[in-house]
Amino acid sequence: MTTRERGETRTVFGHPIGLTNLFGVELWERFSFYGMLTILGYYLYYSVTDGGLGLPQSTATGIVGAYGGLVYLSTVLGGWIADRLLGMERTVFYGGVVVMIGHIALAVLPGLTGVGVGLVCVALGSGALKANASSLLGTLYEKGDPRADGGFTLFYLGINLGAFIGPLITGLLQTRIGFHWGFGAAAVGMALGLAQYVFFRRNLGEHGRHVPNPLPRSAVTRTVAIVVAGLVVIGVAIALGLVTLANLSQITTGVIIVASIGYFAIMLTSDQVTGEERIRVRAFIPLFIANAVFWSLFQQIFTVLAVYSDERMNWSIFGWTAPSSWIGSIEPVWIIALSPLFAIMWTKLGNRAPTTPRKFAYGVIGMGLAFLCFVPLAGMSGATVPALLVMAIMAVFAVSELLLSPIGLSVTTKLAPEAFRAQMMALYFFSVGLGTAMSGLLAGYYDADREVAYFGILGLIAVVVGAVVFAIAPWISRQMEGVH
Repeated sequence: MTTRERGETRTVFGHPIGLTNLFGVELWERFSFYGMLTILGYYLYYSVTDGGLGLPQSTATGIVGAYGGLVYLSTVLGGWIADRLLGMERTVFYGGVVVMIGHIALAVLPGLTGVGVGLVCVALGSGALKANASSLLGTLYEKGDPRADGGFTLFYLGINLGAFIGPLITGLLQTRIGFHWGFGAAAVGMALGLAQYVFFRRNLGEHGRHVPNPLPRSAVTRTVAIVVAGLVVIGVAIALGLVTLANLSQITTGVIIVASIGYFAIMLTSDQVTGEERIRVRAFIPLFIANAVFWSLFQQIFTVLAVYSDERMNWSIFGWTAPSSWIGSIEPVWIIALSPLFAIMWTKLGNRAPTTPRKFAYGVIGMGLAFLCFVPLAGMSGATVPALLVMAIMAVFAVSELLLSPIGLSVTTKLAPEAFRAQMMALYFFSVGLGTAMSGLLAGYYDADREVAYFGILGLIAVVVGAVVFAIAPWISRQMEGVH
């Protein structure tokens, strides 16, 4: 037996050994991503004397939401590159390189120049890495393998370890030394992730090396022309003032909606998709919508709740005041604590666990209830909301996320048509991107004086959407054609 074959048969905690490599690279990528994201809004709207750029607060939160949406929108490009040019495994590596370059740009380039160059690079690199790391993990399990949900939950533990540590370090550096030191720490984190990925690359064996739908030479010229035309359209829109910093979240939301509809249409009409695969893609549509609603609330950790943390929360801990950016690290603590329990639970239950549509329903309902938990706190004036109370609410965020997000990653790999494996994962991230962009759009309506209406209305809408998904769950399960 060769070294590569032994690597493919080795396991860790009952899961394929390749899980450890993907766990590590995703941990460090999320360290850099969330570490940067939790201080980005403050960098944009803090005054110049406080080290920021002095943008209006609503514009800053809109940019953060739009940027998050663009990250997930770019996953379609990463999926296309994997399916047509490089394969998933190499796309993960090169995506990480581009992410690192973006964080370096944020750290060393001043003003909006650094923001523009850095965020574009991080968005493109994260899009390439994120969709393909998840899809690559899916290839380690055969369809129907009951270990898959547990494996994705452990993978999700890596994501949240990074999401927990990143804001702690960048927040401390930002408050003690300056914003650019925080951005620099994000670059170092991504460099560490790339180093471990290269060192343990052999654990993945041949998984993700295959290019499932190679781009023929005859299509190269047309592809290049489409890319150039797209860049020209974007440039003209910016030059004419159709796209501005103030309306970026609205534009991003609209683009993702149009792109999602187009992508569903392509998959449902492609002659490379079988009849059974087409039915499974249709089953994915209500899950896509539920996922977008979930993330439109969840991602407000980095828009509305970032402002809430800065202006409404009391971060005094035994006489020491913690950075307000640590709001980004609270929820991952709960994920880290609960992920192993959920992984064990799904693995033990196997086919007796709730169906995927019902897990989605529970997750969306839980997210709505989490927002409703902020309503009783609206009566507190000024920066008086204790951090411990918000930590308790974040536990509801975490349980809801564990019910939906890792399960969403897992079911997407199961429902994906063979010719669109990586691109189907990109479509899943479109729903995350849509919700993220909406989190920036919704942030424009937040006002500390109208918190009851803001948190109450959004919470109730999410609960209703979750209830509808629960009601149609049996129909969705039948359309999933044997996928639990």
